[in-house]
Amino acid sequence: MVQQSRPSPQSSGPAAGVSGIRSGQGNGSKAAALTPPLKSRGLLPHPPRGRRSYAAIDLGTNNCRLLIAKPSSDGFIVVDAFSRIVRLGEGLAASGRISDAAIDRAIGALAVCADKLRRRHVTLARSVATEACRRASNGAEFIQRVYRETGIALDVISAQEEARLAVLGCHALLEPGNGPALIFDIGGGSTELVLVDSSCSGTPHMVDWVSAPWGVVSLTESEPFDHADPMDRLAAYGRMRMRVAEAFAPLARRLPAPQPDIRLLGTSGTVTTLASVHLDLPRYDRQAIDGLIVPSTSMRAISERLSSMPLWERQKLPCIGTERADLVVAGCAILESILDIWPAQRLGVADRGIREGILRGLMDRDGVRM
Repeated sequence: MVQQSRPSPQSSGPAAGVSGIRSGQGNGSKAAALTPPLKSRGLLPHPPRGRRSYAAIDLGTNNCRLLIAKPSSDGFIVVDAFSRIVRLGEGLAASGRISDAAIDRAIGALAVCADKLRRRHVTLARSVATEACRRASNGAEFIQRVYRETGIALDVISAQEEARLAVLGCHALLEPGNGPALIFDIGGGSTELVLVDSSCSGTPHMVDWVSAPWGVVSLTESEPFDHADPMDRLAAYGRMRMRVAEAFAPLARRLPAPQPDIRLLGTSGTVTTLASVHLDLPRYDRQAIDGLIVPSTSMRAISERLSSMPLWERQKLPCIGTERADLVVAGCAILESILDIWPAQRLGVADRGIREGILRGLMDRDGVRM
């Protein structure tokens, strides 16, 4: 089911971008509302605000990511980071459950995060889980096991909160302009599209939004095909496009008529990977990608090229490799469907999102001036 809403006045605009933490948001899990004791997480009680370390953990359907930062005059300085593909949502579409193997992978990654929290003397942290935990019948059980084994209390957030955090984390990279803007986040289990009004200073207002139940993992598993058969690949890609278009249709009908100055900004592994292919990078380079503006025609051409390649050929591309080669086709289908309903001439690329949004919220809640 597609989750969608026109945000209430209380959930849009700059004030919403800096709201406090609400544990257990999304599925009401008791485990998500637990706050680990300071001793178990190695946190310092009250160091001076300017020297405190803050942390954000984003456990998605495909990746587990950690960011630890300290505030600075113009934002924050990253002091440690971690990212690992865990494929938490693998097999979820068929079984409705998070598999034992996926749980083990996720807990292994979260144990690394917990160790970094202790070693970096993190003062305040927020750890969130998204679509896989929202959807899985054993999501609450998984959350409790994570807390028992790592001391990390995961907050299962709603789709709207996920969209809000993504906007808060990456909106600074929107191209200057007065036209309407669309910000999107292609995840492993869902994709969030947010229409924003950036005419005011600070965090843009969320004018409208949609969360579609298709991310790179869920869409890949919904359309299995023979990677060695060109015709089967092409047919599956077409079906993926149709699934995503149907999910985006409610928002598409509400979007303003296309204008010459519309803007588009994407945050996700899909857009950063395709941007790397656009630059023909020998290896991923965040400095080259974060904030890059790419012609939409180039992103479409790359999407069509990748979707027509056999798996082994995609695996040989340096910035795709074996870990993303089977999922990138679904990401291309989602991206092309976004360009269908929001035909901006250029696409802004952000290697930032939910974690950065969490950090900004934590620092604001703690009274840090940036």
